[in-house]
Amino acid sequence: MGFSVTDLRAKLDAGLERLGLDLPEAVRDGLIAYVELLAKWNRAYNLTAVRDPAEMVTRHLLDSLAVVPHLEGERIIDVGTGGGLPGIPLALVFPERRFVLLDANSKKTRFLIQARAVLGLENVEVVHARVEQYHDERPFDCIITRAFASVTDILTNSRHLLTRNGEFLAMKGVVPDEELAALPQGFCLDEVIPLRVPGLEQEQRHLLRIRHEQ
Repeated sequence: MGFSVTDLRAKLDAGLERLGLDLPEAVRDGLIAYVELLAKWNRAYNLTAVRDPAEMVTRHLLDSLAVVPHLEGERIIDVGTGGGLPGIPLALVFPERRFVLLDANSKKTRFLIQARAVLGLENVEVVHARVEQYHDERPFDCIITRAFASVTDILTNSRHLLTRNGEFLAMKGVVPDEELAALPQGFCLDEVIPLRVPGLEQEQRHLLRIRHEQ
């Protein structure tokens, strides 16, 4: 697939401006290098249904980066990260924070290990495991997911990973009212944040902030 890196960078820069994010040149270069790597591996590994690198900039990079102003905590786990979304873009933006990228698909974690090496992401750990079977010595400040399972399922299966008063961030399209009405005991909905993703204005995007109280 032929594409111009210059065009991808221009699309990213325009989107970042609309998001109000002033990122260093090295971070922008890393984001484009990630898209190039994702597009290359996607041809053989089917990591994402999005094939066009320009669409990857919009649907993967900018969609992930829309949550930057809302991300809190020093230790963050991206559950069901797939090809590294939103974890890799966020790890590039926040090199001082620690990220665990967790997925049960071995093809995807092989890609993530390669991406970590190519991009020099020393603040990232890749874990191949099911979330309910994964344990860490220290709980996480934040669990983030993007289009992965129902809110109830992910809270139930990952609650052992979250620190007391930690935060669960779920990136969703339409607000899942039925799921929010059935939150497991010990969790409360703090906020539903509408996200405006450049290039996806006709599609709904919301960030759910859910607090762990127990």
